[in-house]
Amino acid sequence: MAELQLDFQFNSPIEKVWEALTHSETLAQWVMENNFRPIVGYKCQFRNEAIGLVVHSEVLLVDKPNKLSYTWVGGPIDTVVIWTLKQEGKVTHLHLEHAGFEEMNQAYHGAKYGWSNMVDNLKKLIEE
Repeated sequence: MAELQLDFQFNSPIEKVWEALTHSETLAQWVMENNFRPIVGYKCQFRNEAIGLVVHSEVLLVDKPNKLSYTWVGGPIDTVVIWTLKQEGKVTHLHLEHAGFEEMNQAYHGAKYGWSNMVDNLKKLIEE
């Protein structure tokens, strides 16, 4: 199994980053349209109509404002996303673990590229 791990830093309070990870309207601005709710067991979808992508998710863990996890099942992947947040001074550290890839294949590299771009959009959204 291959596991994607990425680290990001924000010059924003942890609460602001947490809100961007857990509020459907904000998620739609940097990930995809969705009906996400930060409730363990809640089943939702992330949708990109332009490319016909639907990702099915179920919330696995909500530890406000430190950790969030949900399944990420769509196309050829059946994986789990884990966000871990940590505040140090005025900087919020955000760690992404996207686990469950069968190997470091096209889906893995696509996820790495996709999350990096999406988090760049998140950074612009919450730091400007």
